[in-house]
Amino acid sequence: MLKPSRHQSNCKSGRKVFNFFFEQYATYETIDIVLEIIAVAFGFLSVWFSKQNKIWVFPTGMISTSIFIYLLYKWVLLGDMLINVYYFIMSIYGWYIWTRKKNDIETPITRVSSNEKKFGLIIFLSSLVFVYLVYVYFDKWGTITSYIDNLTTAIFFVGMWLMAKRKIENWIFWIIADIISIPLYFYKGFTFTSLQYLIFTFIAIAGYYKWKNILNKSKQSA
Repeated sequence: MLKPSRHQSNCKSGRKVFNFFFEQYATYETIDIVLEIIAVAFGFLSVWFSKQNKIWVFPTGMISTSIFIYLLYKWVLLGDMLINVYYFIMSIYGWYIWTRKKNDIETPITRVSSNEKKFGLIIFLSSLVFVYLVYVYFDKWGTITSYIDNLTTAIFFVGMWLMAKRKIENWIFWIIADIISIPLYFYKGFTFTSLQYLIFTFIAIAGYYKWKNILNKSKQSA
């Protein structure tokens, strides 16, 4: 009996790895796969522009969230869909805040104040309650993913609000939520989105240090 060649073994191993990561896409329509890739690409651009402290973070983010709203509605992932609706709305708010000028100076990078910490806590707790009610309403509560979704959504909500306010602490929330989202979205069957969050984690870490340098330079020149 002939033993399989090393080449054949490598091919089989390669197929196993490929199927492990992308087998769930076999049941998806091609247009949906393409749209997810486009949404991920614009999501990547949005986080990159955020790291660079550029206003393009918001229009690119709005394109990404718009596509995800459509896909998540189609896939009946209504909790995730509502999250992206929130992101879209906060992008409009952030776009306004970042371009608003006071004495011809745009909103600078700053740290959160005591009142903002309290409001951030209110957003976090309110998000936990809101997402819980959404999952209960659609009879989706009770699985491990619903618990993790609830936590990450609350963290993302605070992070998005802080980014819209141009607060450096937004990156800490993004880093934590991104790390949790990597296995979460892979488990849900969204490999491309999971990989997106992996890349987001590294960009968020770099973004924190870049914003920190900008903040320190602005203090020195003040």
